[in-house]
Amino acid sequence: MNHKEMDVWQKSMLLAEKIYEISSQFPKEELYGLTSQIRRAAVSVPSNIAEGAARKSDKEFLQFITISLGSLSEIETQYILATRLGYLESDIEIDELIIDVKKLILGTRNYLNRKI
Repeated sequence: MNHKEMDVWQKSMLLAEKIYEISSQFPKEELYGLTSQIRRAAVSVPSNIAEGAARKSDKEFLQFITISLGSLSEIETQYILATRLGYLESDIEIDELIIDVKKLILGTRNYLNRKI
């Protein structure tokens, strides 16, 4: 399947864009810390979905979906930390995107598990 047609990839790309936008508000001293970390995790989610979708087997795809879920958990943790540190205010759109992407990843994982 073409990853660009998958809802999980499209929604995770939107989340990555939003993470880039909000992380631009972080203090400059966080450029090589939290800013870099959350951005790498944000890029990792759709990247792993794309790479997994391009693999030859559902088992390989499942492995990359699981990695995406881990990266999403990193984003969620780093986003919470950024709000606790006062770098940004909690954003309902980001909160909902994280929940939506998590549901889509879990749905994809469940689908692949049933197939395998």
